[in-house]
Amino acid sequence: MLPPLPTSAPISTEARLAYVLRHFRQAYAEVPEVSIGYAHQQPQVEIVDGAGDFFSRQNPYPPTPTSREWQDQVLPVFFDLNPEQPLLELLPANRARINADLISAAFYLLSGWQEYFSNERDQHGRFPYTASVQHRYGFVAVPVVNYYFDILKTAIEHVAGQSLQPRRWINEAPFATFITHDIDALHSAWKAPAKAALHRGNLLRFGKLLWQRFLKSDTWDNLELVQKTVAGYDAKSTFFLLPEHRRASNGTPNADYKLAATALQWRFKALVKHGGEVAVHGSIGTSVDQQHLVREQAQMPASASGNRFHYLSWEPRRTPAVVVEAGFAYDSTLGFAEHFGFRNSYCLPFRPFDFTQGRACTFLEIPLNVMDATLHHPNYLQLAPHEILPALLPMFQEIERFGGVCTLLWHNDHFDPANETTGPRQFAELMQYLRSRNTAFVNGRDILQELGNRS
Repeated sequence: MLPPLPTSAPISTEARLAYVLRHFRQAYAEVPEVSIGYAHQQPQVEIVDGAGDFFSRQNPYPPTPTSREWQDQVLPVFFDLNPEQPLLELLPANRARINADLISAAFYLLSGWQEYFSNERDQHGRFPYTASVQHRYGFVAVPVVNYYFDILKTAIEHVAGQSLQPRRWINEAPFATFITHDIDALHSAWKAPAKAALHRGNLLRFGKLLWQRFLKSDTWDNLELVQKTVAGYDAKSTFFLLPEHRRASNGTPNADYKLAATALQWRFKALVKHGGEVAVHGSIGTSVDQQHLVREQAQMPASASGNRFHYLSWEPRRTPAVVVEAGFAYDSTLGFAEHFGFRNSYCLPFRPFDFTQGRACTFLEIPLNVMDATLHHPNYLQLAPHEILPALLPMFQEIERFGGVCTLLWHNDHFDPANETTGPRQFAELMQYLRSRNTAFVNGRDILQELGNRS
C-alpha cells in the first residue's frame, strides 16, 4: 500500500530559497556574495513571485509551464505569470530582475515534489515516467534546473561584475563520469538459450547447455573481466552488490548468487584492492525497510558508502528517510527505468528534500542518467544498436556544458559477447566518446570528496 502523506507544515518561501541556492552555489566554482530573493526582501537579484499558494497545498502538478528560449534552448518555465515580459532584465545600479519564479520552479523539479504528492505508481511500486512532467512536456533529457541556474548566474554576473564558471572536476576535467554495475546475476547466462532450445524441442542443444552449466564458468560470472574492461579506459568500476538471494514476497527475483559465500567475498575484496568500489544494491523491499537494509549492508565484503535499490525501487514518502537512517553517504537510484535523462531535471549530484523536516537530506543523490536495459528492453526504448550513441549524445553534451556527472549503469551480464544490442560493443562506443571529451572517471567516494563539503 502507498504510504499516507505525513502531516507537515507548508514549505515556506525561505525553505525553498535556501534549498535551491544551496545547490546553485555547489554548481559553480566561486559565487560572490549577492543577495537573491523576492521583492519584499529588496534583493540585488529580484525573483518575481509566481507560486502563489501552490506549496501550501498537495497538488502534484503546477499549471502548464510557458515556453521560453535561453541560450538556444527552449525551456519549460513553471510559475511564469509574466510571459510577455523578458525573462531576465539587467537593471542599473547593480540590480537584476528575473520575471519568472525560477526559485519555485527549480525547487519543484529538484525536490521531486511531483513524486511525493502523486499517487501514481507502477507494478514495481515506482513513480512512473509516464506520470511525470518530464514526459508530459517532453524535457526528460534536458537538465532544466541547470538552465534556470544559468539564468540566475547571468543575473549575478551583472550585479557582481565578475564571471562565474561551472565547477571543474579532478585534473580540471570539464565533467565527470560515474561507471556503475549492478550485480544481479552471475550464474544465469545459460537459462534463456536453454529454455529456447527446450521450447524448440532441441534436446541435444538443451543437454549441451545444461552440461556446460556444471562444467564451465558462466559467461555472466565475469567480475574481473568487467573491471579490466573499464580500467582499459582509465576508468573505475563501482559494483553494486545484491545481498539477498531469496525472491521477494511478490516473486520478483533478487540475486542468483549468495554474497556471503567465502570465495565470492574474496573476489570482491580483490576488486577493491585493484581500485574498484563496492556499494549496496538494496534488495526488493529494503527501500521501505531500514532494518532490512542495514542487515544487508553488514554483509558487504568491504566498507560501502553508497547504495542503489534493486529495480530502482524508490518510494518518495519513505525511502529518503530509510537511506538516512541506514547511514549511507550517497545513493544512486534516481533515474527513470523507462528513459535516459534527468529524473529531477538536474545533471549534478544533489541533496534530496526532506518534506517532513522542510530541509535537505543528509545524503548525496548521484542521479542515474542511463541504464543499459532502458536502451533496448521491449518495455522501454527498443533502440537499435547503431541508434544508441546518437540518441545519448545530446544528453552527454548537456552534462558537459554544465560540469555535471554522467552516471552510467552497465550490468555485468551486458558484458556477455552474446549480447549484440546493449553489449560490449555498445559499451565501448559510449566509453570511447566519453574519454574523447576528457571526462574525469570517478567513483562514488570521489564524488563525495569533491562535493561533500560544498553541498
